[in-house]
Amino acid sequence: MEHSMNLTNTWVGWAVLIVFIIGYILIATEEKWDLNKAKPALFIGTFSFMLIGIYYYINGLDIHPLHHQLKELIEEIAEIFFFLFVAMTYIESLIERGVFDALRYRLISRGYSYKKLYWITGALAFWISPVADNLTTALILSTVLYTIDKKNFNFLVPGAINIVVAANAGGAWSPFGDITTLMAWTAGKGDFIDFLALFPAAFFGWLLTAWLLSLFVPKGEPHFDALTTPKVEMKKGGKVVIFLGFLTIAIAVFGHIVMHYPAMWGMMFGLSLLQLYSYYHKKKYNEHFSVFVNMEKVENDTLLFFFGILAAVGALSFIGWLIYITKLYNLIGDTWTNIGVGFISSIIDNVPVMAAILKADPNMGHDQWMLVTMTAGIGGSLISFGSAAGVGVMGRMRGIYTFNSHMKYAWAVLAGYILSIAIWYVQFEILKFY
Repeated sequence: MEHSMNLTNTWVGWAVLIVFIIGYILIATEEKWDLNKAKPALFIGTFSFMLIGIYYYINGLDIHPLHHQLKELIEEIAEIFFFLFVAMTYIESLIERGVFDALRYRLISRGYSYKKLYWITGALAFWISPVADNLTTALILSTVLYTIDKKNFNFLVPGAINIVVAANAGGAWSPFGDITTLMAWTAGKGDFIDFLALFPAAFFGWLLTAWLLSLFVPKGEPHFDALTTPKVEMKKGGKVVIFLGFLTIAIAVFGHIVMHYPAMWGMMFGLSLLQLYSYYHKKKYNEHFSVFVNMEKVENDTLLFFFGILAAVGALSFIGWLIYITKLYNLIGDTWTNIGVGFISSIIDNVPVMAAILKADPNMGHDQWMLVTMTAGIGGSLISFGSAAGVGVMGRMRGIYTFNSHMKYAWAVLAGYILSIAIWYVQFEILKFY
């Protein structure tokens, strides 16, 4: 629902904007203040609407438009919130079943060279992130990378950048591979198959960056001693959890496309299947496998961060600030604006950027919505803290994968970004193949 009043020139309009800017500065500098980003995000999201409510009360305005906006916003956030919650629960269940530990052991026990391990971890990141999400994928594979060799920075830094770029690129062509694509999908800006059309641009852009980075990966192979390194096997039920994870995604997609259900409904049904299997598993093997315990490990701060940011952008939209985004599209055109979104998302997290664009809702065709989805996703790779995947890997490989170490190879990431846009232009604008 579009709100007819423009409150940008009122005290509440400026107050909400200032609260958002201060809150976002705290989010961007969370490490400096040792303040989890979920805290300022949740505050600015909820406090902004409290301010708007006070303004309406003081001026005796009709409160119904505000109530309607809040109800719509809650529905939008809930779709994303519960979708991510189920996805994270499945990932934690896979970790608990030792699926990724077994993968790590297989990689380091086969005597692969640094270059081969570099390509394997990058490829896994590209292909796993469309099914899981880019943040979780990057965290898991950066852990695998760090376990392979903790001291060889010449291997770890290009490998970490490769994982971040691959995870973001892989997430760009899947409706649930990145929070931005999930937002665009649930907002109805593209059908499932529309996102798949981004595969060539995302894949070859990542491939170019990966090839350029591989030139700096050292020769040789990491040390592995079979006598001192215990063999790691997947726990019972691990393969079943993998199957249920893929089945859950398929059900979510089917329900959204065929029955027009929110994608989170299929995900919640898949969670019920995992719960039932855990009961069966315990009865059959007499082994403790609790989905509720795995839920406790879900990164609730990440979920609350998304809640706060989406609510804050919703407040900016209600006030009327986001109309200026639409004017920007009218001023310099859809394509150039959407290309610029990638650079903006490398400085400002792509979630609020994409949320703002969706709320502004510029009049664009499927081709342009797919472009901005792709640029917002892969553009975050240009700077280490430009995406959730990059921030996660910086935390996991502290002191190794840093802003400075990333910027040393940023030119390779930029080359891939430019190639992705060029492929999109040829495919979507010239060949009209989408």
